[in-house]
Amino acid sequence: MKILAFGASNSSKSINKKLVTSVSKYYKEADDIKEILDLNDFVMPVFSVDLEAEIGIPQQALDFAAKIDWADFILISYAENNGNYNACYKNIIDWVSRIKGRKIFNGKPVFLLATSPGARGGQSVLSIATARLPFDGADVLDTFSLPEFNKNFEEGKGITDMLLRSQLEAKVRKTKRTLKEKFEGDGQNNS
Repeated sequence: MKILAFGASNSSKSINKKLVTSVSKYYKEADDIKEILDLNDFVMPVFSVDLEAEIGIPQQALDFAAKIDWADFILISYAENNGNYNACYKNIIDWVSRIKGRKIFNGKPVFLLATSPGARGGQSVLSIATARLPFDGADVLDTFSLPEFNKNFEEGKGITDMLLRSQLEAKVRKTKRTLKEKFEGDGQNNS
């Protein structure tokens, strides 16, 4: 299985990138291929219809869409900026949404995460993403919010709070079962 993971943030010290990288390690079957994206590799001018008419779709948007198309499964951890998406992520999906003939996520299964230093753990942005992504062509398998990142996460160890770790691991097992059923079903349909 080809797994794409990214923190929906352009911070060079993104706690969401740290979380999604840690969670991606749970998906480690022998034939799994993982890629962790950095949104700083997809920086583009701020979307506007006037700019699109002038320059067309930037190559970075086409490259990001190609990464989504490559993946069998996507892990995203959302940074929360003023209760909403990080502006860099929002700009990327605004551009990708303008590519003719596609939904942003093109039917891909996704596991949505969020974290923040605060007690709500990015729940506002996670709620927005959970409601929005099905309209953008994502198959949302599950969600997980990690509150108080600095208290509950340690680099190299991952989530340190045992209850939160147990909740995450249950969701990982659930997504693995769902993915197995989905891909076995696809295999049977192709026979």
